[in-house]
Order: sequence, then C-alpha cells, then structure tokens
Amino acid sequence: MFDWLTKRRRKKLTAAPFSELWESILRRNVAHYGLLEDDERAHLQALIQVFIAEKHWEAVGGLQLTDEIRVTISAQACLLLLGLQHNYYRNVESIIVYPSTVVPPPRQRGFFETTTAPVDPTQPILGQAFLHGPVIIIWDAALHEGRHPELGHNVVYHEFAHKLDMLDGAVDGTPPLRDRTEYRDWVEICTREYQRLQQDTRQGRKSFLDAYGSTNTAEFFAVATEQFFDQPSLLMEQAPELYRVLKEYYRQDPALRMAGKN
Repeated sequence: MFDWLTKRRRKKLTAAPFSELWESILRRNVAHYGLLEDDERAHLQALIQVFIAEKHWEAVGGLQLTDEIRVTISAQACLLLLGLQHNYYRNVESIIVYPSTVVPPPRQRGFFETTTAPVDPTQPILGQAFLHGPVIIIWDAALHEGRHPELGHNVVYHEFAHKLDMLDGAVDGTPPLRDRTEYRDWVEICTREYQRLQQDTRQGRKSFLDAYGSTNTAEFFAVATEQFFDQPSLLMEQAPELYRVLKEYYRQDPALRMAGKN
C-alpha cells in the first residue's frame, strides 16, 4: 500500500510542468545542466521535483530558505543518480543548509564510551553527511562550486557520495555494487589508487586528487566522485582504471559529455 501511494505521489509530481523559474536557476547555477542531452535533462528535472518534495529542508544560521537553494543543491545531488537504480537517497530525510562555513558544536562523548585520547577538536566544515542522520551543506560553497566545475571541488557531490556509500550500512568507500566481479574490480582499483594517494600525501607530492581523500577509504570515494564529475579528463588521464570503475558504477561518462560540448 505504501509503495503504491509513494509511486502515485511521485508520478503526480513528475507529471507537473517543470517550473520556468527552476529552469532558469539550473542554467545559472549548475554548469553541468547545460552539458546534458535533452533526455538526461528531462530525467534530472523529474528527479529534482521528487527530491525537493520528499526531503525536509532547513535553513539555519540566519539563512532564508528559497527555491534557488533547494533547486541548486537538489540538481547537484540528483546528478549522481542519473544512471543509477535508486530510491531518491532513501537514507536522506533532512538537508540542513548553512549560509557559510560553520564550526559544528563539539562532539559529546557517549555515556558508555571510553577513550585513550582527547575527543578531536571541531574544525570548520563545508558539509557533513551522517550515517543515520541529515546532510549538512554550506550554501555559498554549493553555489560557487556548482557554477565552477573547473575547480574540481563540489561539496554536494562529496556529501551525497557519502550517502551512496552508506546505503549498505557501512562507511567504507564502497557503495552497493551489482555483483562479486564488480566488487573485486572496485576493491582492487580503488585500493591501489587510495594507497597511491596516501603515499603522495605522506611524501608531500601534489596529486591530481585532493589530499583529503587520503584520510580514509570513505573520503577517497567522495573525493574521487568530485573529480570524476568536475575534472573527468584529468582523472581519465591520470588514473584511467579509477575513471573506468566510477563510470561503470555511476553509468555516466562525464569526460565524453564535456568533450561533446567543446
């Protein structure tokens, strides 16, 4: 019954004409939107219509929630879903948007938690994704990076890649894949490139990937996703096998898409 009601509601949402205001927001704020083919653009619009309606949105820090905020963030999150079988990020209920870089409150030690070192001090963030909680996005970063993919950084891709990773209940840099063969291929290629990035970072060598990806395998997947969508030609040149496994997972080819528009 609930599945039927959900499908009916989603069908009604996507049957409505896509807002001209939303279309203008996409063309202004999401550079990738202009690279899509007509069918991809229509698919993304439908994803956005459902995503905006089904998620709880909250603006904090004095920010006023607007269509521009919802549409810009939704488009970037849903771009990752274009080729995937999905349920609109079923593990995301709430999206909390801050106006600018924020320092989160200190993490409280659990009642039964024992530690041998101090709790890590909080640091300024551009976004966060929680395993059983919301996604936090910094609006000015999401806006700037959506307009400038050439920078190779995108907080929305990063945090929603974490949410894709978390779909199987683990935060390990490996999202749900199709079969054992794909898992073996993924682990082999991503482990090799992760270790390569770690070595480059330790030795102070500049890598084509952000050094933050050397933190752990979950951050590696999120950073690699940013690179895959925003600087795909560089990723394909520097790590062709990593580009291949990401292309097979996302079922998209951003390098070909960008080349077709140049």
